[in-house]
Amino acid sequence: MLNPFASIFRNRSKSAPQPSVPPGERYYVIGDIHGRRDLFGKLIEAIDEDDRKAGVAASTVVLLGDLVDRGPDSAGVIADTIDWQDRRTVRCLAGNHEEMFLDSFTDTEVLRHFVKHGGRETILSYGIDRKRYNGLSLDELQETMNEIVPKEHRDFLEGFEELIIAGDYAFVHAGIDPKRAIDEQKRKDLLWIRDRFLSHEGALSHVVVHGHTIFDEVVDHGNRIGIDTGAYRSGKLTALVLEGDLRRYIQTVDNGGHLSIEKVD
Repeated sequence: MLNPFASIFRNRSKSAPQPSVPPGERYYVIGDIHGRRDLFGKLIEAIDEDDRKAGVAASTVVLLGDLVDRGPDSAGVIADTIDWQDRRTVRCLAGNHEEMFLDSFTDTEVLRHFVKHGGRETILSYGIDRKRYNGLSLDELQETMNEIVPKEHRDFLEGFEELIIAGDYAFVHAGIDPKRAIDEQKRKDLLWIRDRFLSHEGALSHVVVHGHTIFDEVVDHGNRIGIDTGAYRSGKLTALVLEGDLRRYIQTVDNGGHLSIEKVD
């Protein structure tokens, strides 16, 4: 069986200076969750245990956005993230699906698009009956959303960041515009960019760790690392662990309903 993380190490020369995070800091960067509360819960347990065993460091969890949509329990993912923030440092980046979700509360045209791209599952996760959901007009659905989604959840999502820098790394949902300086990026690109970023082969100011685009395995192209392993459809949720110039991975895997943790150091 091929090592699903083989590309992680393929181009990392031992002699060349390696990208690093600031000394004394440890980062757990999690890819797109998309409503898979089961995978997320297992990964929370694994990260908490890993952090306890890894030694003293200022540890930060970063969620790369798209906590919601497609999977069955977006409401639960949001609730668990809020709870996790009460116990440790957890920073969340805005994804395009959070943006659509929030805009749907006031714009029915966005709502129309939202429910076609995984938003239906998000709304259902707040407890609305499927039969009732199917009978609602778009205006009625928007009114219902405003009634059933807690203000705490909306306020939480509205507080998501767009970009996080940690030493030689930049964490972002979708990617960056390669033609713009890191501090001049546009929100639309940070949340939505794809081809212009993915096709760029030249150097970037930082190693960009991103989600948004699904890969069967973690993809390391030197200038960027893609860790969206398609949790909602593949049953694999990935976390990249960064400490000093070292990288390792923790992954929750759903094997026919049995959840397991896989690690690569």
